[in-house]
Amino acid sequence: MATPTVLMYADTTRSAELRNEVPHTVHDPFLYIEHAGQKHTVLRSLEVARMSEVPGMTAHPLEEFGLDELVASGLSGEDATLEIALRACRELGAERALVPPAFPIRLADHLRAGGIELDVDAELFATRRRVKSAAQLAGIKRAQTACEAAVASVAAALHAADADADGGLVLDGEPLTCERLKEGVALAFLRNGCGGDDVIVAHGEQTCIGHHSGSGQVRTGEPVTVDLCPRDPETGCYTDITRTFVHGEVDDELRLYYKLVRDSIERVHTAIRPGLPVRELHRISCEPFEDAGQPTRLTKKPGTVLNEGFFHSLGHGVGLEIHEAPHLDQNDDVLVVGDVIAVEPGCYRQGFGGVRLEDLVLVTEDGGELLTDYPYELTPTLVSRGAQA
Repeated sequence: MATPTVLMYADTTRSAELRNEVPHTVHDPFLYIEHAGQKHTVLRSLEVARMSEVPGMTAHPLEEFGLDELVASGLSGEDATLEIALRACRELGAERALVPPAFPIRLADHLRAGGIELDVDAELFATRRRVKSAAQLAGIKRAQTACEAAVASVAAALHAADADADGGLVLDGEPLTCERLKEGVALAFLRNGCGGDDVIVAHGEQTCIGHHSGSGQVRTGEPVTVDLCPRDPETGCYTDITRTFVHGEVDDELRLYYKLVRDSIERVHTAIRPGLPVRELHRISCEPFEDAGQPTRLTKKPGTVLNEGFFHSLGHGVGLEIHEAPHLDQNDDVLVVGDVIAVEPGCYRQGFGGVRLEDLVLVTEDGGELLTDYPYELTPTLVSRGAQA
């Protein structure tokens, strides 16, 4: 079967599909054509030299397809870009191509009007990113170092804090708030060469409100969920981790949730292997909660909204996007060697709080390689990871 022609038009800062093929940052959109086993990019002359360094890539300046002539004829820069894309497709033989869902509509209209057939294939582009390259794995591991250093900074602050007369936590004479804890997270990211804007440090009942980012003063005895997903700037790859901490005494309900979640994540680690349907992995993760009478998506009645117990999916793939294939839910996908997956079971009660743990796992020929190296314990302790705040 012939290899399909692939066409993309985007920049590598926002398009994971294109960043997967071009492993460096290009801020302005450009044309990518993959045809007959050859890779081509059509872009500004400023980018040609660096693009030519990408293995197997032929970089074409816009002038090769008549940029100066088109502009001299009175076309705007945008209209000239459309015509150059059409000329490039014709000259390079891309008469019919597969495109990602985010392919620009105006460009698609222009190419189709010029006789180029385009078909949207979301699954193809998701699948192309499943198996991580050595460089991407290295980037994920660098981000993981930053991630664990940031979690350690939160644990250290909670460990050092004292409770005031009303149960609110105080550190260095000031209230210990989620905002202060997130400042430590940001500094740990920076010191370890990564960045990340989506930071969750939530407390109390906030811990069971979806992706609540967290706010306000932390109190002793309540759960604190730390869910972080920094990005490695060199490769554009993410990682993901969640830990739950409790300052002071842990009550029986939280301790039960912790026991169930830890049992679930350990069963999942044991089960991971290539070829395993994600539906089965999700089922395995639900077993401890089902046995304890906690609701899960396995027992959810159609049309109802579940917001307690283990109410979300098991997890997701991680790479050039924080949430990508495979999605660890009740679907027909299977694990493949090279997948990097985040597994994150949790258990919650609205108005009270919950416990969630999340690890990153590389699917290997022999099973799964745990990429996360951080303790699960609810009691925050001093852990040395990376360059902390």
